Amino acid sequence: MDTAAPDASAGLVFREATDTDVDTLVALIESAYRGDSSRAGWTTEADILEGQRTDPEGVLAVIKSPDSRLLTVERDGRVVACCQLEHRGTHAYFGMFAVSPALQGAGLGKVIIAEAERQARETWGATEMHMTVISVRDDLIAWYERRGYRRTGRMTPFPYGDERFGIPQRADLQFELLVKALA
Repeated sequence: MDTAAPDASAGLVFREATDTDVDTLVALIESAYRGDSSRAGWTTEADILEGQRTDPEGVLAVIKSPDSRLLTVERDGRVVACCQLEHRGTHAYFGMFAVSPALQGAGLGKVIIAEAERQARETWGATEMHMTVISVRDDLIAWYERRGYRRTGRMTPFPYGDERFGIPQRADLQFELLVKALA
């Protein structure tokens, strides 16, 4: 799951999402995290959360926010990945990261996160990248740690009862803040 193919970036086109991308991006994000389709990749949350991961309103809000962009990644004219970048003063927030389950494990995620970090540095002068990850996602946190992110131990509660974020299948979910200094 962590070996980058030498050509992982071949043929990739990075662009900002537009309103017309909303349905495609919702489908991509859902496929990477929820339901049986997500089990084809390694980023699935299907065992800890049911229901939706996002919705059209949430994706559109990111696209429309003046301090945010939804970076969309295409290969051969097809959307294969996305991530949110949000300007928050001296740091940027990285979220809504999804790679098509069929393409996970081939190094595409490494290429995308590196591009997101580059854009945050160059566009906003961000000195750090922040993200939150569900604290029980050990494999995913380890992947981010190999990319230079560090666990902070700073936790925020999972929004239990708000089905816009999914239906928890366990009672111990919370988000941990991960941080990386951007050189």
